[in-house]
Amino acid sequence: MKFKKTAVLAMATSAMLAFSACSSKTSNESADKKADAKTTLNVFQFKVEIADELEKMAKEYEKETGVKVNIKTVGGGADYGAALKSQFASGNEPDIFNNGGFNEAITWKDKLEDLSDQPWAKDVYDEAKVPMTVDGKLYGMPMNLEGYGFIYNKELFEKAGITETPKTLDELKATAEKLEKSGTTPFSVGYGEWWILGIHALNVPFAQQDNPDQFIKDLSAGKAKFAGNEKFNQFFDLFDLTIKYGNKNPLTTDYNTQVTQFASGKTAMMQQGNWAQPMIDKITPNMKLGFLPMPISNDKDKMDKLFVGVPNNWVVNKNSKNKEEAKKFLNWMATSKTGQTYMVEKFKFIPAFKNIEGKNLGPLADDITKYMKENKTLSWNWFKYPDGATNEFGATMQAYVGKQKDKNQMLEDLQKTWDKLKK
Repeated sequence: MKFKKTAVLAMATSAMLAFSACSSKTSNESADKKADAKTTLNVFQFKVEIADELEKMAKEYEKETGVKVNIKTVGGGADYGAALKSQFASGNEPDIFNNGGFNEAITWKDKLEDLSDQPWAKDVYDEAKVPMTVDGKLYGMPMNLEGYGFIYNKELFEKAGITETPKTLDELKATAEKLEKSGTTPFSVGYGEWWILGIHALNVPFAQQDNPDQFIKDLSAGKAKFAGNEKFNQFFDLFDLTIKYGNKNPLTTDYNTQVTQFASGKTAMMQQGNWAQPMIDKITPNMKLGFLPMPISNDKDKMDKLFVGVPNNWVVNKNSKNKEEAKKFLNWMATSKTGQTYMVEKFKFIPAFKNIEGKNLGPLADDITKYMKENKTLSWNWFKYPDGATNEFGATMQAYVGKQKDKNQMLEDLQKTWDKLKK
């Protein structure tokens, strides 16, 4: 009996220990779930056009996973690069942020997590991997593919009797004259924004070089100059045309005003990309729109092209305590049904992924896709410039628009900026 009693006590004790262990395990699992639920990802991004929808997508992710995603957007007229540096300098390092690739990827490499092994990586178009590939490793997930040129209002063109879209500089000038005679301001120019000038406009003569990458290398090596370069000389003919036939007060016209003027039918053309489609749709849905090239000469074969590239990339801060959760969020964005729906239907993105079908993106994305299929595209080059150059380029070009500098002075200042900032 004594043996049996001891055995019973032992069994009871074991049962209690097992129950305690089980309770402890359940408690720990519950705590883990609560910890996961309390995880917060901080995303610092620049794309103002998708800010509202991105926040809605973040809430969808929180519903599905319990992980909160805070979105902070700094873009439009603000300097995202400077703001990002300020975040890191202040110790408020985001978990996920944007990086343009090329020189920018190299500059930030010490902060970037290697994403080569992520599930979505195998589905990225090869050309979309290039900006963020350093030493054979992929450090960013491309946002999308975008293109830009002159967006035009087809109805205003028809009203002015324009039946053939312009492909050359002379044809664009004739188009502007017809539009003006019909009572429509030809161009909506948002030259109050440095990036419209220093990034997209100035890329035109860079991209038209016979070999843009070699030209950039030669600039840094002192073997090439802005002054005297044929493509930069030709660029002024286009630049001057937009100023002459553009809206009044171009230096006080910001991005929102530029798009609003165009979308409300006050102007017939504007230098922008398919990223403007959601903004246009909010003002005037179902506008009949299309893209025109930005010609700097009358060589139709070389001029009938649009500028296409990866606008930016999602990157993970390698020093973040939440970096594994950050990777999960990016993977969800690229592979889940919810994430893909937002990417295509809400953001109106041309996907950079082979497994995501871009459909019903609007007439602007349709034109970009058409030019891509016809291999009529030119490169994006500003991420290859010295760090900080685009801002100064924009300010220099604004001084030209305001007639504070002439052509030669503008080219000299572009050169000074490059020489000062090159490494």
